[in-house]
Amino acid sequence: MLILGVDPGVIFTGYGIIDADGKEVRVVDYGILEFGREFELPDRLDSVYRGITRICTSSRPDALALEDVFFNKNARTALTVGHVRGAVILAALHHGLDVFTYTPLQIKQTVTGYGRANKAQVQRMVQISLKLKVLPQPDHAADALAAALCHYFSDRPLRGAKEGKEQ
Repeated sequence: MLILGVDPGVIFTGYGIIDADGKEVRVVDYGILEFGREFELPDRLDSVYRGITRICTSSRPDALALEDVFFNKNARTALTVGHVRGAVILAALHHGLDVFTYTPLQIKQTVTGYGRANKAQVQRMVQISLKLKVLPQPDHAADALAAALCHYFSDRPLRGAKEGKEQ
């Protein structure tokens, strides 16, 4: 099963694809989609949608593991990240992916064993879990790989009924 993990962001959106065959899990690809600060929100959302579409077309993942929005002191930032999540979900659904969301706490707890792990701890556990020679960089990509690993480790089944698309 190919799992696409996504860490949505206003300027950078991280993505990571893992291949989990039941016995082993390995990295297929990871990186970031970057949008300049000079672009307006509709253009950024279009870039996110196109980027995720390109990834889905080339890699053909089975599921999307998406980091949920956490409470942010800046309501505008939280709202914008919510829009980015919407573009990611729409692209995934257009490619027939099952969509699963996880809170940052769930991802950290699952990947590191500690729900309040810092970025460096998450990166290190992603590196160990995926047998990478170097720490995954940038941290947005590492967070996306962590979301994919969270889905893999949580062993949630793929969609069975139509109403279960976003779980």
